[in-house]
Amino acid sequence: MKIPRNMRRGALALAAAVTLVSVAGCSAGGGGSSAGDGTGDIEIWAHQGQDSENAALQAAVDGFNASQDKVKAKLRLISGDTYTTTISSTPKDQLPDVLEIDGPTLASFVYNDKITPISDYVDAATIDNATAGSVAEGTSDGDLYALAMFDSAMGLYGNKALLDAAGVTYPTSFDTAWTPDQFDAALATLSAANPSGKALDLNESGLSGEWGTYGFAPLIQSAGGNLIEDGKAAGVLDSAESVDALTSFASWKEYTDPNADGNAFTEGRVAVAWGGHWNFPVFSEALGDDLVVMPLPDMGEGAKSGAGSWTWGIGSGTDNGAAAGSFLDFLLNDENVSAMTQANGAPPATKTAFDADALYQSGGGLALWGEQLAHACAADAITADCIAVYRPVTAGYPTITSKFSSALAAIWGGADPKSSLTDAAAAIDQNFADNDGYK
Repeated sequence: MKIPRNMRRGALALAAAVTLVSVAGCSAGGGGSSAGDGTGDIEIWAHQGQDSENAALQAAVDGFNASQDKVKAKLRLISGDTYTTTISSTPKDQLPDVLEIDGPTLASFVYNDKITPISDYVDAATIDNATAGSVAEGTSDGDLYALAMFDSAMGLYGNKALLDAAGVTYPTSFDTAWTPDQFDAALATLSAANPSGKALDLNESGLSGEWGTYGFAPLIQSAGGNLIEDGKAAGVLDSAESVDALTSFASWKEYTDPNADGNAFTEGRVAVAWGGHWNFPVFSEALGDDLVVMPLPDMGEGAKSGAGSWTWGIGSGTDNGAAAGSFLDFLLNDENVSAMTQANGAPPATKTAFDADALYQSGGGLALWGEQLAHACAADAITADCIAVYRPVTAGYPTITSKFSSALAAIWGGADPKSSLTDAAAAIDQNFADNDGYK
């Protein structure tokens, strides 16, 4: 199973952000930006994604330039592997007017005064049309700093033919999500029925990176734990609920295909795969009508899932905020959002485009995951009704994800869940203490 570009490079980008937020001083975001007169040249920075994504973005820039004659936008694409470090190391007066921001890094950019609140520059209608998840992901300390073109969705994929042949009943709604015992039983039955002797692919090679946090923090959140609460990890990350969830997680290893060749699910070596929307094109082509999507296991407090992706904001040093805002208004219209999501298969992050996307609506191949995105929340506001949980919006997130994913990989490798999570919580809390809670 391949993971998207932003997940694969997450460890490098976030590690760089750790260094920067550990040495930076406190400052309020947005100092130095001004509206300007809404005319002139503006610069746009974005990460270099798939060719189809790059083409959709360039088309949006060209369309904006052709739509009016007051503002001229110029796009610069930067390698995804170095994008976040480039933003972090560039003085704010040399940053572009508009920039793409990987969701989990937003708060560190706010903390380091790289971006400015956008509400004064972006039309109210644009903000009103943003999904609740986009607003949650782009908000830090009560101010809106960014909005997204697209979101992400994830859960379990299933091979219906293998599930049915083994006599395994699979969940078709969040109310019927597998409990830990039911999931264990399903994996045991599926493994016994499959010549491979395995039942699950969870892309274990990515557990120590951002995929580990994005894909598996929902387990502890579903159990009633969390990564951090009120600025503290101790007692939350290493709570009994979190430990129980990752103890169950570790028990699945005997049923898991290491999937070194990336073909475990498509070749039928496993009947269940832990993955995201980015797997859908390949999986649906390989399995056709036998492909089903399911929620992640319900560890006790309702099924949860990961969410969030790239967002768009305005540089804190811009003297052309009005022009930057007009570009964002254009970028986030239905035509451009739909073109981008058709290019990458991601769920749209605007209400109107999401409602019009057949893949995520009733009858669509990812309709169930569309439903979970309609019940989204921030990591510090998880409720029983929330399913899609966005990663914590804090400048300390790079440390959180680094320590959690390292603990997750160690637990998968046989380390004690309680001690691993306690050590991770202590390291996170020490980092927050060293940085005065990132206030």
